[in-house]
Amino acid sequence: MTLLLSADETGIARAAALLLAGELVAFGTETVYGLGADATNERAVASIFAAKGRPHFNPLICHYPNAAAAFRHVDANEHARHLAAAFWPGALTMVLPRHIACPVSLLAGAGLETLAVRVPANATAQALLRAVGRPVAAPSANRSGQVSPSTAEHVMEELGGRIAAIVDSGPCPIGVESTVLDLTSPHPVLLRPGGVTAEAIEALVGPIGRPIPHAVAEAARGLRSPGLLVSHYAPNLPVRLDAREVELNEALLAFGQPLPGAGCVFNLSESRDLTEAAARLFAGLRWLDREAQNLGLRDIAAMPVPDTGLGLAINDRLQRAAAPRSS
Repeated sequence: MTLLLSADETGIARAAALLLAGELVAFGTETVYGLGADATNERAVASIFAAKGRPHFNPLICHYPNAAAAFRHVDANEHARHLAAAFWPGALTMVLPRHIACPVSLLAGAGLETLAVRVPANATAQALLRAVGRPVAAPSANRSGQVSPSTAEHVMEELGGRIAAIVDSGPCPIGVESTVLDLTSPHPVLLRPGGVTAEAIEALVGPIGRPIPHAVAEAARGLRSPGLLVSHYAPNLPVRLDAREVELNEALLAFGQPLPGAGCVFNLSESRDLTEAAARLFAGLRWLDREAQNLGLRDIAAMPVPDTGLGLAINDRLQRAAAPRSS
């Protein structure tokens, strides 16, 4: 059963407690309703993908109560600070390099070295973020591929029974998603138009790059953006998929009972739980890549994962990790 909470002190306190307990809570912002999870809790973040039926582990936007909190987890350049002063709180998301010590789950950033951060202007969202005291990962609170929700009723229609609670703060005044701007290079690039116009951004920081077709982005390997790159997180070692046996000079990414004989092993889930496997995927790939190189192993063999539910997203990411590298 999904609770419908009021946007008052009691409702916000209840919502914050649920988030801190690893549950999913939808809440309104000025753009659309977001499906929130504690961004530092890998299993909670994995639950977002399960609830949405999201086919890929695309990067999620992490929400903060203010710029100072956001910039503790990412490296903010001059453009970012100017934009934050002008548009935060507000409908602008910035993609920036994450700090080495950033506590946000690797799954929330889709295994990338970057993080998408935003400070929403909605008063309820602000109160909730302050009460939680941690970054909250929150894509739009709808089933994957469906229309983004701008009321609590929309969220209940799509996700009722799949999440713990919805905080009803009324209709969202903007009703379209935030603008997403890539600030990882000297020249900002618009990844998604949204609530802050490109013209307003350019008035502050000068000309920005516009979205380019996926095929061009793949050929150029130019953008750190959801779904644009085939090899998008790739470990340093080659990845061999659908391993049915393994050798001593291979590392093993296991799922369920590990295959015998590997040089080192990381198990995504001994119990074959897909949510646990999703939560551990990126951290596991990084650990295994590092340990395997230290041991002089030749590659990473990945055991099969069922192609259902979150298994679809896990396999999508493993296929990207195993894709041929650009020269």
